[in-house]
Amino acid sequence: MSQSDLTTRDRTALRGFRTGDGPLLLDAWRRSLPADPLAPDRLRTLVLLDANFDPEGLRVAVAGGRIVGAAYAVRRLTPLAGTDTEPEQGWIPFFFVDPAARGRGLGRRLLTEALDWLRGHGRTRVDFASYTPNYLLPGLDAETYPEAAGLLASLGFCTLYEAAAMDRRLVGYRLPDEIARRRDDLTARGHRFATPADDDLVDLIALAGTRFGADWARAIREACAAGLPADRIVVARDPNGRLAGWAMHGTYEAALERFGPFGVREELRGTGLGKVLLHLVLERMRARGAHGAWFLWTGEDSPAGHLYRQAGFTTTRVFHVLRREAAR
Repeated sequence: MSQSDLTTRDRTALRGFRTGDGPLLLDAWRRSLPADPLAPDRLRTLVLLDANFDPEGLRVAVAGGRIVGAAYAVRRLTPLAGTDTEPEQGWIPFFFVDPAARGRGLGRRLLTEALDWLRGHGRTRVDFASYTPNYLLPGLDAETYPEAAGLLASLGFCTLYEAAAMDRRLVGYRLPDEIARRRDDLTARGHRFATPADDDLVDLIALAGTRFGADWARAIREACAAGLPADRIVVARDPNGRLAGWAMHGTYEAALERFGPFGVREELRGTGLGKVLLHLVLERMRARGAHGAWFLWTGEDSPAGHLYRQAGFTTTRVFHVLRREAAR
């Protein structure tokens, strides 16, 4: 197939996802987004088996029998928590265009169709790309994809906030002496650090849901129900027996080196509980053979961001969470 076959506008048809498109979509993804390759099982789990997936929302561009671009639009059919389906909210978790098909307005056509599809379902506010529960990336890495940043801006998307992805090397890691002393001091004051028993999970999910968000509660519940080993989690209880915080790893897609979620009750921050929980889990990760720890989402200048940097994490990517509000 010649390059002209891929880039001629009137030979490129846009339509919804169909049976048989999966392998072609993955091939096009690989060519288009080499910095963020996608394995077939992740496409299946995070997109095709999502309870909110609608094939018509996944717009694909086809030329000469090949998929040369896609834009995925999704809205809630089932609530994340309670009964709220967020009837005004839609998301575009990803879009891409094959390099050989760029420069002819195909990306704009795909995104316009995706936005029109969401509008047709009453969605007047659209975020890129912070869709929960199944986001692939938190937002747009404008440094890696500057052309996409320009296109989204031209369509009215504005930065809502930034999410920093961080990594830390664990080869040679050992629990710092100051953290061991702080753990011992907190223990002497009546705090307890432990692997949760089954009964503790009730308090953990409740704390995550009420203090940190429904998506964290959902992620913890689903991971544990799917067989996440209890020793991937460390919980802390205060001297009165109340669950004070937790840290964990392996929660998302069973990825051993992915850290989080992680949280401490707001009124107990500054006590050192968070530092101890973070390092106790890093110690367990290293004992499991992990060579590194990483996560996708924190505020770089937030208290959590500062805590991670103190623990040796460095920012590896910055994502822009974008929003477009329809004119009223």
